[in-house]
Amino acid sequence: MLSILIPTYNYNVVSLVEKLHNQALELSIALEIICLDDASAFFTNENQQINQFQNCSFLVLQKNIGRSAIRNLLAQKATYENLLFLDADTIPVHKDFLSTYILQINNDEKIVYGGILYESKQPSKNKLLRWVYGTKREALTTSDRNKNPYISFLTLNFLIKKSIFSKVNFNESIPNLRHEDTLFSYQLIQQKIEVIHIENAVYHLGLEDNETYLRKSEEAVIGLKNLVDSNLIPFDYVKLSHYFLLIKKYGFQHIIAFGFKAFKSLFLRQLFSKKPSLFLFDLYRLGYYCTLKSK
Repeated sequence: MLSILIPTYNYNVVSLVEKLHNQALELSIALEIICLDDASAFFTNENQQINQFQNCSFLVLQKNIGRSAIRNLLAQKATYENLLFLDADTIPVHKDFLSTYILQINNDEKIVYGGILYESKQPSKNKLLRWVYGTKREALTTSDRNKNPYISFLTLNFLIKKSIFSKVNFNESIPNLRHEDTLFSYQLIQQKIEVIHIENAVYHLGLEDNETYLRKSEEAVIGLKNLVDSNLIPFDYVKLSHYFLLIKKYGFQHIIAFGFKAFKSLFLRQLFSKKPSLFLFDLYRLGYYCTLKSK
């Protein structure tokens, strides 16, 4: 009935699998949990414990294949038609997490996104930027997500049929630079597949430190630019690329790029402070976009 698919990389997923396994035992349904490790250097020994749980498996790839390819491979390995994708650094918020998803299983051509939350306790200063962004921009209510149902969809917690996944699987040809969920959601639009938003969240636990998150954010800007330049998504699908194209149209790209480089240290000082501004974070990413070589 249900295959739970968890791509892992340098993360201990035993607690997540154990929690899911305990919920599954109460449901008495046909279910499997597959964890596929993308050639990690850490936690592979600890995660072997997963193989001791009934109908659970932990496998390690010999070569790193990236976020898109590993999700496609997980779907291929799945036994059942209904696929529940979860990121390794998540944990269900509610005890009825699996049963809530089970109620959504029917013959409709749709995917179901349960949402994301962050723990209310503020983390240390060196992880604050990621937490502030997550709580303000990602941890949205169902009503807020439904205002933009596709762009608010994230791939860390969603239910999809294998037959639908075969139509809109993850594009393995794009660089491993993030925004694979952006392209995935746009493919859903093209295939006219509805995104159903429900309140069935997971906590996102894997907060990166400020420097790491900023580096990944810069990689994401490069990834977004690649999607737009390759005509895989329209420029106005994401606000950041839309604003960049307006700046480029009116000839301000080089001026903003110069300003970004001149004031980068000031940006970093504020973003790494106790009160990081998301407005300045948006300006930072837009400025960084302007420094990239135009197509």
